[in-house]
Amino acid sequence: MGKTHTVTLIPGDGIGPEVTDAVVRILEATGVKFAWEKFAAGASAFEKHGEYIPKDLYASIERNRVALKGPVTTPVGGGFASINVTLRKKFELYANFRPIKNLPGLETRYPGVDLIIIRENTEGLYVGLEHEVVPGVIESLKVITEKGSTRIAKFAFEYAAKHGRRKIHAIHKANIMKMSDGLFLRCARDVAKGYPDIVYGEHIIDNTCMQLVMNPYQYDTLLLENLYGDIVSDLCAAFVGGLGLVPGANLGAEASIFEAVHGSAPDIAGKDIANPTALLLSAVLMLHHLDEAAAAEKLMTALEKVYTEKKTLTRDVGGTAGTKAFADAVIEKL
Repeated sequence: MGKTHTVTLIPGDGIGPEVTDAVVRILEATGVKFAWEKFAAGASAFEKHGEYIPKDLYASIERNRVALKGPVTTPVGGGFASINVTLRKKFELYANFRPIKNLPGLETRYPGVDLIIIRENTEGLYVGLEHEVVPGVIESLKVITEKGSTRIAKFAFEYAAKHGRRKIHAIHKANIMKMSDGLFLRCARDVAKGYPDIVYGEHIIDNTCMQLVMNPYQYDTLLLENLYGDIVSDLCAAFVGGLGLVPGANLGAEASIFEAVHGSAPDIAGKDIANPTALLLSAVLMLHHLDEAAAAEKLMTALEKVYTEKKTLTRDVGGTAGTKAFADAVIEKL
């Protein structure tokens, strides 16, 4: 009898419940045993419980230490704080991990991309320390610490060493923000000294964006602070077809949340046309995290077969299948 993994499940808003249901069905078809603790978050949770993140959800993640999360709507310019940022800060999910890799059979402008984006997830401008100095003047504080910078740099180099990645670039704006980004760079340099087999480089953030668009193949692993990582990871997703085709993991010492990084797309919610691939790829990362490597490889092979055959793809990638039919196709390949 295999181990049963108890996982916190956050379906999310908009298309979230649809893609989450599809992924849960596929995961259960791998033969791995799951027990799901399901919770709403965001606007849907507030309607039901009067809280954007219910206390029971916090307790579930703390207890299970693993969560799978669909997209949650975040209001722009007002409303409640980002659920994603709140959960990352609450559980010290300091490493945001996004692999960027082409799926077979899917034509893009940049074939054969294989990038790893590692982003510091708890500091920088995203600490949310904002206030109005005087009417019409808002001040946002950017917080960079030696502890946080060293921790994410060690994560990046340890991952690279374990998985045979050949080089790491630290991305910065230390030519302007000499103290904050300068500290980030000093910490990365100190950590790099302990990994002589990995080539270490540094690029300024704006130049990096240009270089990525001109030639993404020059990079292997990118190490970035919070805001830069958020922007660059979305830019890189375009190389392989968009945010609907890339996974995301938020990792910490005590808990990990695996999530779709795309939006909740309320305009297509309930129409059975959403693509669950991003959350499914995040679930593959979760299986590896749970030491279910064989199931992860089996699932990845099934997903790649569906994309290679092109018979049951969703509309966003040129097909005509719905969410449920796509999930059925992956299950059939399993």
